[in-house]
Amino acid sequence: MSRIGYKTVVIPAGVEVKRDGDEVTVKGPKGSLTRTFATEISMKISDGEVNFDRPDNDNKTRAMHGTQRANLNNMVEGVVNGFAKTLKLVGVGYRVQLKGSDLILSVGYSNPVHMEVPEGLDVKVPDNTTINIAGISKQGVGDFAAEVRAVRSPEPYKGKGIRYENEYVRIREGKTGK
Repeated sequence: MSRIGYKTVVIPAGVEVKRDGDEVTVKGPKGSLTRTFATEISMKISDGEVNFDRPDNDNKTRAMHGTQRANLNNMVEGVVNGFAKTLKLVGVGYRVQLKGSDLILSVGYSNPVHMEVPEGLDVKVPDNTTINIAGISKQGVGDFAAEVRAVRSPEPYKGKGIRYENEYVRIREGKTGK
């Protein structure tokens, strides 16, 4: 049984956490994040710490307890440090460009794939096979990285495709001739 919901979230200096009904806003040096939290879980903000408590041991309440604590912790970490993911393009002729706020992927289809970079994310292309995605929202960074990877996910025979930086792709053996 997980006890994550009972862990205290420490608020570093320069970060401000406010709760207004079911909306929680976290402001820090890198920006501001707002999220809707369930009202069943009580949240106590005091002396640079946030504690969560649940009223009963119902399955849904127990799940929300740990989830809300983790979400607030990610918000605090995001406005202080931010989050980043790196994607690599593996394959002959696979390349990426950044034009304005458009990411243009050439990954073996007849036409290049154009993707709009969401608001609040910082996307950089240091070379034509690497994509760096950074932002203060862990969910935003992870969702956009997953969308880019889904354009051409790694295939198991040659390993070609878009993969996360340290992702291991297990290469399968192909057919053998007689």
